[in-house]
Amino acid sequence: MQCKGFLFDLDGTLVDSLPVVERSWCHWADRHGIDHQDVLNFIHGKQAITSLRHFLAGRTEEEIQSEFTWLEQIEATDTHGIVALPGALELLQHLNEASIPWAIVTSGSIPVAHARHKAAGLPMPEVFVTAERVKRGKPEPDAFLLGAELLGLQPAECVVVEDASAGVLAGLNAGCHVIAVNVPADSPRLGEVDFVLTSLQALSVHKLSDGNVTVSLKM
Repeated sequence: MQCKGFLFDLDGTLVDSLPVVERSWCHWADRHGIDHQDVLNFIHGKQAITSLRHFLAGRTEEEIQSEFTWLEQIEATDTHGIVALPGALELLQHLNEASIPWAIVTSGSIPVAHARHKAAGLPMPEVFVTAERVKRGKPEPDAFLLGAELLGLQPAECVVVEDASAGVLAGLNAGCHVIAVNVPADSPRLGEVDFVLTSLQALSVHKLSDGNVTVSLKM
């Protein structure tokens, strides 16, 4: 596959934040008497506000925003156990050294995303797209379209790297190449992605003299 830049999801793709995410949402579920598994089956890859509107259907927007503020505070301050996923740091460092454009495109809010990014010790991207910057979250394509635009690239010149079904759909809907990492096996349209991986360590990335980037799997 060839591209000119990368658009990375954060949680579950570059950083292992699953224990924190699940702790926070289970704590929230307990406040409302909602089954933990029902919540955990829905939230991954989506903006928190989207999940809250789903589970609090019928509540006023003011009430939902109040719940969002409560949840955001917990998620932004609980960083215990957050680490970079295998291969993430090495890949991002390689992209920087090779002057290959890359962005983080996350469904998380600024406080949550920046706290987890910092806790994992990852380099700062040139472009950091968070939930506040788009009206429609994943699986809509808006976030990845904005990420490509801010990198100065066309969507078709970018490869999205995602772990969530909603993110894979967003990347495909944006017209990007997509690499799925540890995505659920029953994810829709998984047959349309370029690579399905279990680890970023499997990727080999090389910049060509014409500025294009080849992405392949290590043998």
